[in-house]
Amino acid sequence: MRNTFTLFFIMAAIAAILLSSPEYSIAKVFLDKIEKEYGPFAVRRAIALVQMMNEVKDADDMEKMEKVNDFFNQTPYASDKETWGVSDYWATRYEFIGKDRADCEDYVIAKYFTLKDLGVPTSKLFMTYAKSLRFKTAHMVLTYYATPRSVPLVLDNYNYKILPATQRDDLVPIYSFSGDELFNAKQAQIGKMVPAATRQRRPWDELIITKQKE
Repeated sequence: MRNTFTLFFIMAAIAAILLSSPEYSIAKVFLDKIEKEYGPFAVRRAIALVQMMNEVKDADDMEKMEKVNDFFNQTPYASDKETWGVSDYWATRYEFIGKDRADCEDYVIAKYFTLKDLGVPTSKLFMTYAKSLRFKTAHMVLTYYATPRSVPLVLDNYNYKILPATQRDDLVPIYSFSGDELFNAKQAQIGKMVPAATRQRRPWDELIITKQKE
């Protein structure tokens, strides 16, 4: 049986969102699903995500990236083995919120789709595999190119500060991809596209965040 406080919290949060005429929202039926699968903390995190998105919806790209980066970096790091019992698992944003644990790919996927929802052009966002020299391991970060020739900014769960790639001497980029296009990374720039036969494809079921029609 559902906890009365949890139900009250959900209804109060939904009412607050609706009264503020938000651009983004989550349907109650979906919040019920989150609570059933993951519990009340996940519900609060999902509502907090939507509230944050509504607060920055009119901000510039940099402010959106800072807020999104900060939000998801609050989630503790855990390996896929610890969280999912397998060596490699790419969690959806829904699962990220639910588990409240993530590895580097999970942070990147959650940040990517949230920035996409906020209107940041996906042509500027790339998921970049790199080698972490500090931790001597493979790593993944989200990179943002203001223009195709710009030095990218790096959104990372190791270093919480968004910095140009030229200031991240601890990372050696290997390749980057956006959507269905996967690229070789050469230094801090984008190289040529990897042949389609070698591209990774992953099903990404998404957290349902609705943008209200104008």
